Amino acid sequence: MDERVLIVDDHPLTREALASLLSQHGFDVVGSASDGAEAIEQTRRLRPDLVLLDLTMPGMDGLTALPRIREADPECEVVVLTASGTEENLLAAIRAGAAGYLLKSEPPERIAEFLRGVVGGEAALSGSVARSLLDRVREGGRLGGGVPDAIASKLSAREMEVLLLLDEHLGTDEIAGRLYISEHTVRSHVKSLMRKLGVSSRREALERLAVARG
Repeated sequence: MDERVLIVDDHPLTREALASLLSQHGFDVVGSASDGAEAIEQTRRLRPDLVLLDLTMPGMDGLTALPRIREADPECEVVVLTASGTEENLLAAIRAGAAGYLLKSEPPERIAEFLRGVVGGEAALSGSVARSLLDRVREGGRLGGGVPDAIASKLSAREMEVLLLLDEHLGTDEIAGRLYISEHTVRSHVKSLMRKLGVSSRREALERLAVARG
């Protein structure tokens, strides 16, 4: 089954070019949006597997929309595609739950390859972006506060937040209140992080975290 993609960019020609590219590589482009607010609504309505999201748009920008897109459909992966490779934007996108961060300077075929990888559970980072992130990890030692690199590298920013709150012995309702999301969304994040960590229970996830911390 072809992966369903929603393209979000304020330039019509860019949307058309991306739609043509992805269709040629076997993706099902189910819709497009020109700003963040429209992207949230389209995600809620169309339930795509992937959202390809620009950052710089009039109205609601991509960084503002990203966590709301994830909340609208926690099962959907969001990949940033932008001209801006700044470390500030990169880290903000990762913290907001992006599964990838690609630069528009990437060859078209590489963009399609990256997106296919995301569907398979991989992260997608342009080369220069990956180097920037690696440098940051080397300097700071951790991708997320309190989550060792071995685990943080597998999870989205929101999943790391949920894992840390589980480690505080909070229940689903308490986590939902702390993060301002629904209990259903919390359960979706827990299910996703358990799958990524290869465990079958919350207890096992916390045991993995404890072992990684040493």
